[in-house]
Amino acid sequence: MAKAYYLPADDAGKVAWLNNLASKLSPYQGPLGLSAADLTSVAADNAFFTYVFNSQKQIAAYSQQWTAFKNSAREGKTANLGTTPVVPSLGATPTTVAPGIFIRITALVARIKVAPGYTESIGQALGIIGADQTVDLNSMKPILTTTHAAGGIIVGWTKQGMSGVEIHVDRGTGFAFLAVDTVPDYTDTTTLPAGQSALWKYKAIYRQNDDRVGQWSDVVSLAVAG
Repeated sequence: MAKAYYLPADDAGKVAWLNNLASKLSPYQGPLGLSAADLTSVAADNAFFTYVFNSQKQIAAYSQQWTAFKNSAREGKTANLGTTPVVPSLGATPTTVAPGIFIRITALVARIKVAPGYTESIGQALGIIGADQTVDLNSMKPILTTTHAAGGIIVGWTKQGMSGVEIHVDRGTGFAFLAVDTVPDYTDTTTLPAGQSALWKYKAIYRQNDDRVGQWSDVVSLAVAG
């Protein structure tokens, strides 16, 4: 059965996940072949990211309070404004770490999963095994994104346990086959003649081995210029 990705997509989920990893990693240092520096790095990353996330939440709430206070001052009809919003106390800043906290953490998880002493039980305890993912092969469809990049147009997609996607493009004359891609994301390097512009449209369908699976994606469009 396919597994969901172990790392939560949202920052609140990432904080909880990293707290769990940092708190439970030490007993498995020996079996996983981790160094003291590995444990120190995870602890520092956890402390700093938790602080940054919680501080951002407090600052955002403070900003909302000041917006409401300002609006009341400008247009309020009450007898008085009330108390001025109180500046939040963020506490002491932990030791600053290098950028790319979750790049480091996911690289460490990759090391852990190939360690000789790694077991599924350890993986479950550390939260590095995703939940079982039930996939309806008849209804699933890719979700595409399109962005400009120096090398062409990036057509973003996720695997969802499939072998790849079959991508079609419409450059103004109807949809036609573009490529089968097995590693996200796909780069369309086709260029327009200088001075021309157009609206290109993309759609895709999943492939499992050599067969199409599920439904076509929604069509996404992007304006291009030569």
